[in-house]
Amino acid sequence: MVKGISRRVVVVDSPDQRYFEQAIFIVRNDAAGEGVTSRELVEEARRVARNYAEGSGRLGHTLRNLHPAVYSLMGAAALGLVWMLAWLI
Repeated sequence: MVKGISRRVVVVDSPDQRYFEQAIFIVRNDAAGEGVTSRELVEEARRVARNYAEGSGRLGHTLRNLHPAVYSLMGAAALGLVWMLAWLI
């Protein structure tokens, strides 16, 4: 079924096309009334796509880049804490 509504979209090409070719953003109807230029819309779409591709913020990115030895130390510390709490109770 075809509806008689036209929409504005911004298409952003993926820098790494292993998994995705493009991201398509549908522009809100009231965005044009707020004095937003086409260039600003494209830059915002690129920023959103880049942030989404990077993951869930800086903490997620930092944890992903840790050396496996750091994960081992964190696990040992957590296990030691559990043992210490079990001994106190």
